[in-house]
Amino acid sequence: MQVKKVLTYAGIAFVVFYLYTQPSAAAAAVRGVFDGVNTGATQLATFFTQVLG
Repeated sequence: MQVKKVLTYAGIAFVVFYLYTQPSAAAAAVRGVFDGVNTGATQLATFFTQVLG
């Protein structure tokens, strides 16, 4: 259990460090994740529209 806690804190520290040192790259990564989620939701909506329509 102790290892999991240490890895969690290390991961959080890495994210904070990354956001602080490269904010533009971090923003682009977050934008890419949201674009992917948006594309997936759009495709899923299209699928259900075709199936039910």
